[in-house]
Amino acid sequence: MTGLWFFVIPSLIFCLLLVRMMVSKNNKRKKKRNTRCKLPPGSMGWPYLGQTLQLYSQDPNVFFTSKQKRYGEIFKTRILGYPCVMLASPEAARFVLVTHAHMFKPTYPRSKEKLIGPSALFFHQGDYHVHIRKLVQSSLYPETIRKLIPDIEHIALSSLQSWTNMRIVTIYKEMKKFAFDVGILAIFGHLEGSYKEILKHNYNIVDKGYNSFPMNLPGTSYHKALMARKRLKTIVSEIISERREKSVLKTDFLGHLLNFKDDKGRVLTQEEIADNIIGVLFAAQDTTASCLTWILKYLHDDKKLLEAVKDEQRALVEENSREKKPLTWGQTRNMPLTHRVIVESLRMASIISFTFREAVVDVEYKGHLIPKGWKVMPLFRNIHHNPKYFSNPEVFDPSRFEVNPKPNTFMPFGSGVHACPGNELAKLQILIFLHHLVSKFRQMGSGGRRERNRVQSISNPSKWSSRYISTTFSLVFNL
Repeated sequence: MTGLWFFVIPSLIFCLLLVRMMVSKNNKRKKKRNTRCKLPPGSMGWPYLGQTLQLYSQDPNVFFTSKQKRYGEIFKTRILGYPCVMLASPEAARFVLVTHAHMFKPTYPRSKEKLIGPSALFFHQGDYHVHIRKLVQSSLYPETIRKLIPDIEHIALSSLQSWTNMRIVTIYKEMKKFAFDVGILAIFGHLEGSYKEILKHNYNIVDKGYNSFPMNLPGTSYHKALMARKRLKTIVSEIISERREKSVLKTDFLGHLLNFKDDKGRVLTQEEIADNIIGVLFAAQDTTASCLTWILKYLHDDKKLLEAVKDEQRALVEENSREKKPLTWGQTRNMPLTHRVIVESLRMASIISFTFREAVVDVEYKGHLIPKGWKVMPLFRNIHHNPKYFSNPEVFDPSRFEVNPKPNTFMPFGSGVHACPGNELAKLQILIFLHHLVSKFRQMGSGGRRERNRVQSISNPSKWSSRYISTTFSLVFNL
């Protein structure tokens, strides 16, 4: 027994000394690190909650802009329990999203990840992200989406036709319907109507709860969204099973997911497929609908610009009428003014105001410390509205895009390997919708009893992707 203690006691002493040395070394490292750089300026707010209540109680853009004015282009705060560093300069955004992207991983609040699905493209990096991103891009190559033009035209014309029977048209609501139908087309191809309606119903519930306060209690929007998310997964799984039974090779997004096999022969699980379908559907609808809503608002406010856009589109209508042909891919690539209206709307509204990342190591940037585990949020809207990069940033002026903006100052679809892979489809459907809209009505006025349709343009009611607008105007159609 005495001999046993002879070995145990020295071993314990050695372990304690080793632990002490490691702790001491770690403390010295932290001390050395802290002498080199400090945390960014800012306020962390209340314990745990931080400044979450201030953020949710006002327009987020006002919240972030006020912080930037007070602390500068890099500042800290605490949101939803997470310490965060906000970045409001092009250089900082490029640092996080492009040049040092390996130091940051994509991250979203857990509450949002639950609603989209943990296997969705947005939440990953590395090989899995590369594989899924390639599948998304493959289904949205120009060679693929150009074949969708007739179907997108049909969806746009059906939407416009339905407006003629409405006394008041709520633009944002109608644009979400349009974008949802195009998203369904890109993901599933021609989907059975009953599936489409039940997907739309449950998706709308998830969408409503996505930006609500994440309180999972019966009756709350977030709880309802979680329940609808489960139903969405069940529906998507049924569609997947039917597609597999038919063994039909398709080039839509679902087809690419089903046909995927990595170098080791592994295929995607049903859960991975469902999560990515819901994720892409989510990404496909909201930003496009918000952008179209803002475009109509800006065109309504600038009659001279509206007439110029109408002239550009009517020239194409006349050309196609003479040659008896439909709208072509080449024509959608040759709408310079309409395209500038779209990109200026994306800048002004900044539908994607910011994005989430998380530091995977301690990071130093311009004398500031971004600790490992902290959330990092490049603020796109703050950059898009900075007069250093865009003169008179609060003025809607498409002509500013006659010259390319400075590098990294315009990021409507994000930047780096996690930039939105569906931006070309988004721009295509917006161009097609505007082409038919401006050539299908005669007037766009301030309203009146004799006008056939009154249109109420309302931005995203969640407040997160754009500011509130509420403008009522009239459309008189040539239908």
